[in-house]
Amino acid sequence: MTGPAPAPEAALERRARRLLRWYPASWRGRYGEEFAELLLAELAEQPRAWRRTVNVARCGLAARLASAGLARPSAHPAGPAAAVRACLGTLTCSLAVFLTFGIAMWAQLAVGWQWAPPASTATTVAMLVMSGSLLFLAVLALLAAVPAGVAAVRACARGQARRLRGPAVLIAAGALVLLIGGRHFGNGWPGTGGHWWPHQGLAPGGVAAFGWAATLSVTSYWAHPAALLSFPLAELAWMVASPAAMLALATGAAQLVRRLEASPRVLRYETWAGRAAVAGMIAFLSGALCWVSQTGPSQALCHAGVIDGVGLAVMTAALATGWHAASRARPPGSR
Repeated sequence: MTGPAPAPEAALERRARRLLRWYPASWRGRYGEEFAELLLAELAEQPRAWRRTVNVARCGLAARLASAGLARPSAHPAGPAAAVRACLGTLTCSLAVFLTFGIAMWAQLAVGWQWAPPASTATTVAMLVMSGSLLFLAVLALLAAVPAGVAAVRACARGQARRLRGPAVLIAAGALVLLIGGRHFGNGWPGTGGHWWPHQGLAPGGVAAFGWAATLSVTSYWAHPAALLSFPLAELAWMVASPAAMLALATGAAQLVRRLEASPRVLRYETWAGRAAVAGMIAFLSGALCWVSQTGPSQALCHAGVIDGVGLAVMTAALATGWHAASRARPPGSR
């Protein structure tokens, strides 16, 4: 025996709620109630209208792009300052994805660099450019983190600690797991014991080993389950745990940037740092492309594989997203 049919009003309310889900939570919190009433009135008058559904979906996706810092800053529901923070948050995520694949590629190349001089000029140029770009991005990350940390401390002193607690926990947990696991599994780095040659120190062994261990999950072995299952159980567990730790670290950093109500001066500084980071990403990608696309002789340990081609594609997409977000950031008071 079936129950009574739902009331038309309840059905309309469910449809209105489903349509509202096209919009981000920040938009729904600001305009959701008013928009829901408008939708209910339209649904009661005209229950079926595909043009209305398409229009809601289109506008909702545009609002999501604005909330992510990928549309006009004026379109952000929370104002210009929140739009800048959204742009910087998206840039942070893009940089995290870029570095995950970039460090994996650099660490792979560093293995061959430890054992013998490169056999081609393209490999040498790639190693020089990629190493210099990583150093630049590391220094830039430190310069960006210091004022953000000071602003976070001041925000906590003003009673905003609760909204920053979650991102801080994610950052701390992700960094701790990566530090412990990276140091432990870095002991198995294939570059250990390489033959000395004059420029071997360009890729510091300890740094390369940590980068190799932290990005051990970036491998083509995922496409070969039989070979993958031959790995030690602890290494397989780390290959699953390390991406989760990197995701927690990147998510926490992006949330912190989006929630931190910094001064216009700090926002202008962080925007400058973000645009400089995009320049560093472009330089690194240029070096990686020089290596992967080389046509001359190459050593077996310095040979680019399929996973490196996939990495280039992912890094290009991450760079395009980060560049778009950085170009949309317009801090208050800037021209």
